[in-house]
Amino acid sequence: MDKRARAPRPLELAEPLKRFREFAYDNPEIYVFFMDMFEQLSHKPTSTGYPRVKSFDDMLQLIDKVIKTVPEYNRTGLVGFPINGILNWAMGTPAGFAAFLEKRVNEQFKTILDSWAEYLESAASRDGLKTGKWLDEDALKVMSDKDDTGKVVVEFKDLFTCDPTKPYYGFTSWNNFFTRDFQDPAEHRPIDAGDDVVVSACEASPYRLSRNVELYRNFSVKGQPYSLAHLLDTAHKGNGEPGASDFVGGTVYQGFLQALNYHQWHSPVKGKIVACRKIPGSYYSAAPSALCDPAAPDISQGYIAHVATRVLIYIKAENEKIGTLCFVAIGMAEVSSCVINEEIKPNAPVEKGQKLGEFRYGGSSHCLVFNPEVKLKFIDNVEKIDRDAPTTVRVNAKLATVQAGSN
Repeated sequence: MDKRARAPRPLELAEPLKRFREFAYDNPEIYVFFMDMFEQLSHKPTSTGYPRVKSFDDMLQLIDKVIKTVPEYNRTGLVGFPINGILNWAMGTPAGFAAFLEKRVNEQFKTILDSWAEYLESAASRDGLKTGKWLDEDALKVMSDKDDTGKVVVEFKDLFTCDPTKPYYGFTSWNNFFTRDFQDPAEHRPIDAGDDVVVSACEASPYRLSRNVELYRNFSVKGQPYSLAHLLDTAHKGNGEPGASDFVGGTVYQGFLQALNYHQWHSPVKGKIVACRKIPGSYYSAAPSALCDPAAPDISQGYIAHVATRVLIYIKAENEKIGTLCFVAIGMAEVSSCVINEEIKPNAPVEKGQKLGEFRYGGSSHCLVFNPEVKLKFIDNVEKIDRDAPTTVRVNAKLATVQAGSN
């Protein structure tokens, strides 16, 4: 047989995807990962009606379409995760699990996602707000404030800084819409007062509360326990950072932000910035126990906290009973951009409720890590998390109260 018949056919792709394809074909171990994951996938029945991508080239062509557009609003669990929808089944194979932990693969995906982010920052992406149905009545209602019965009490146009009389509500790009500001933060997201009160750093649904955390655990197993050395990236500890051992026996709270949530981060306490840095990590890795589930990213958040691209911000609280805590911003799937605000730097003072940074695009997660001397009483829907009926803790609202006997 003529060997030329086996050569890969040329594809019309955006430049970062062309480079990724060349990279895969030029590196045999990477090539094997991507060929094997689709071969393994062909023998694995899916549990839903989601479309299954058939080959590496199919994957590239679908991603190529995505990064030239804005994702559509929908009511599914994968709203805001179109690339994750493409990769979900493939990354659930043994080859896929290995491939998406590979550093060089993630470097390639970073260039792809950076290219998409450039488009989402541009004025051209504004059309997607209409074609993607983000400004339709149903989406605006979901993003409005509602009471416990689901009745809208503050409409989107009154909640966020926008102008419904202007094209695209006055938003200058997709990311300008995504990282939108509250119109009146003092009214709509007041900062819960009290030196003993720790407020929510993000607008998020409680995912997990874990006490007496350990330095090393196998975080890829079912249950996904926290492993502080990996969560806080001790092997590459930055200047001025406390050691992960300082938090052994302490508490980790984790909350999930959906694509429809407000995506800026705020300081949970008043104090001083001790250290901050960004950690490059994986984009499409999920816990083996959750793989091949259509909601794999959501139910893999404990695992993802240890391997994903993320930001660490250590804050020494003014209240000595709180001590030094760590805020961890965790990018999930399409959220490759975790951006720290310019004024947030070592030794800078920070007020409770002050903005720390933001996620740009997609769903995401975050953690607060406390040392073992701090005894906290969390609000009821954190102490008793109901994942079947998740509730949202609003940013700047009370998350926990420091108890007597701390420190």
